[in-house]
Amino acid sequence: MAMKYFKLSQDVDRAGGWDLGNPTDPQGREVEDPWRFREGMPVAPPGILKIPIGRPGKALDFTLAGFSLPVVHAKVASLFMELAPGDVQLLPVDIPGQPDQFCLLVATRLIRCIDDTASEEVEYWTPEDGRPEKVGQYRDVYGMRIDPAKVSDAKVFRTWGWTVALIVSEQVKEALERIGTTGAKFKQV
Repeated sequence: MAMKYFKLSQDVDRAGGWDLGNPTDPQGREVEDPWRFREGMPVAPPGILKIPIGRPGKALDFTLAGFSLPVVHAKVASLFMELAPGDVQLLPVDIPGQPDQFCLLVATRLIRCIDDTASEEVEYWTPEDGRPEKVGQYRDVYGMRIDPAKVSDAKVFRTWGWTVALIVSEQVKEALERIGTTGAKFKQV
């Protein structure tokens, strides 16, 4: 039986949850190149990042902060380290007024596995778009499906060419549900 995989995102329909803003460095400046945390590779530890609360509300165990960066409660971070130690890097963050420990979750694996034919629709950057550095890369992916045969043993990863997608294995999904992770939403890919 083939392994199942799920896109992990924030359940924005959940009423009362907080929204987190853009991360800042220890000196309070916006983080340079925040996209590096979504590229599917390890990053040099930037020191303790601060993540402001954009909209107050109930603290969630899983939140997408500014730039769609996943921020997880310590209990969720522990679960990721237990189930997928080689697939994640956890960077401690400071959330003002929050006594609990939170971390920025960095997926350290990037896998070329999007199944263009099985996905609802994929669009690529073309020369006519005026972005020569992006030609041939995904511009948009709707109803993404992946080819599980290309995933190997990864439990957490980003999809090559469409790194906005954070993918977890069925085992990780079930463990997150078992501990009652708030703020997480899953869609099979």
